[in-house]
Amino acid sequence: MSAETRVAGHCYCGAVKVLITLPVKGCVHCHCVACRQAHGAPVVTWLAVLRERFQLAGREHLRWYQDTPTSKRGFCGRCGSPMLFVADRWPDEVHVTRICIFTDVEIAEIAPRAHISYDQHVDWFPFEDSLPRFDSKKQRMD
Repeated sequence: MSAETRVAGHCYCGAVKVLITLPVKGCVHCHCVACRQAHGAPVVTWLAVLRERFQLAGREHLRWYQDTPTSKRGFCGRCGSPMLFVADRWPDEVHVTRICIFTDVEIAEIAPRAHISYDQHVDWFPFEDSLPRFDSKKQRMD
């Protein structure tokens, strides 16, 4: 794959658009309580993207929720789609929900590589894959 391969995505209504130049730093399934509650889902899959490889259009529709004193979550103010996460812990990265990226081809590097915060997973949504599982204290995005 070329270093200049790009993937694009958008929120549900299309008002907020993202463009990512590959490669990404990583792709993981997050099971933390905050992600689950913010997305209304049992798990959220994230791409960790270096800021210089990330472009955003429709910024005027993007809204931010201060999740913690050191992190915030971005969502579309029109349709409510949760899309982004940024944190002081990863100052050079933007985390983008994998579900908002649309591609007609299978791209291995934007496929999940691990489960993080697995100690917080919900038992009623089992995973039977062979990906590594990391607890909250050992979570990694790369």
